[in-house]
Amino acid sequence: MEDLSPAQGCGPLAHILSSPGAVLPSSPPPAGHRCPPARSGHRCVADNSNLYVFGGYNPDYDESGGSENEDYPLFRELWRYNFATDTWHQMGTEGYMPRELLFNTATTSWFWGTGIPFGESNGTTSTCCNVKYKRWALLSAVGSPEPKLFSSPHQSCCLHKAMAIINGCLYVFGGTTGYIYSTDLHKLDLNTREWIQLKPNNMSCDMPEERHEIASRSQRIYLELHHPGAARARKSHIAPFSLQIHAYNLETNTWEEITTKPHEKIGAIFLLKVGFNVILGDVWKLNLQTFQWVKLPAVMPEPVYFHCAAVTPAGCMYVHGGVVNIHENKRTGSLFKMWLVVPSLLELCWEKLLESFPHLATLSRSQLLHLGLTQGLVERLK
Repeated sequence: MEDLSPAQGCGPLAHILSSPGAVLPSSPPPAGHRCPPARSGHRCVADNSNLYVFGGYNPDYDESGGSENEDYPLFRELWRYNFATDTWHQMGTEGYMPRELLFNTATTSWFWGTGIPFGESNGTTSTCCNVKYKRWALLSAVGSPEPKLFSSPHQSCCLHKAMAIINGCLYVFGGTTGYIYSTDLHKLDLNTREWIQLKPNNMSCDMPEERHEIASRSQRIYLELHHPGAARARKSHIAPFSLQIHAYNLETNTWEEITTKPHEKIGAIFLLKVGFNVILGDVWKLNLQTFQWVKLPAVMPEPVYFHCAAVTPAGCMYVHGGVVNIHENKRTGSLFKMWLVVPSLLELCWEKLLESFPHLATLSRSQLLHLGLTQGLVERLK
């Protein structure tokens, strides 16, 4: 595959037009600007203007900040990457920032996670961060207990949870202490602040165990394709890649098993390398209408696992961090982007404008508005 680095002499816009699905690295940071240290196990979310990165883990003492990092080997920090200015900023926040910093789960401004088994604490509460006002707050809720109990009051399955906001409700699935697993499904009404543990009319015995993700469409919640034996299969390094995915139907309160269609050029049988042997750099897409798998014509310049990824409302995916070397247990702080759709005319013009006038961010709001920029575009710069 061709080298898609901007060092070839053409900007990001040219890559978007000539190479759909291209994976582009971010530019080197300007002098005096810091970037997040290399990490894995963190989470990120994105809006139209910024990528937010929270938490993470790096056992390398020097890379994780040395004596200046009181939470070593974890990162108790929140970073913001501004798309328009191509710069990182470590955010100073008010309120109590969670200490559950590893394999937390996040959506919009919600964070939930653990420090076990790499740290010392396992989170059992919901925490939200208002990124506009830079304030953390614990969520006060009523109803059935929060999704924290599994086998006993002392076993909180908060590692590898997955969650999504659907129709004004926060759905939280699964989790593990690192040793035992849960397939519980909880719902939080964000208006009434009431927790409910959902009791599906049926339960599949072949549910995902860990590192699952959630996607939603219409009245269904889809769980990431993941074989339940993958965690145990790490000992033998190979696990079967099932074409079955699980979906929770909100209307019928039942779990459904859906057979997906394999990529035409690959066939129906897959072998997935699970940790410790091979790190894959391929990118896949599952159509939730046809359930067809498609292998995208892109390869990660730096294959990783335990990374984080987020998609902007405009359809651009950002991938940050992760483990890049199995034997050396090495992590990266690299950031890559890839358009998953053809960018809108607005996005194409915006990127061209930023490329041609990189000083825009130094202008005041009134100057930007006087130039004809909309309020929405001004907000992306500030």
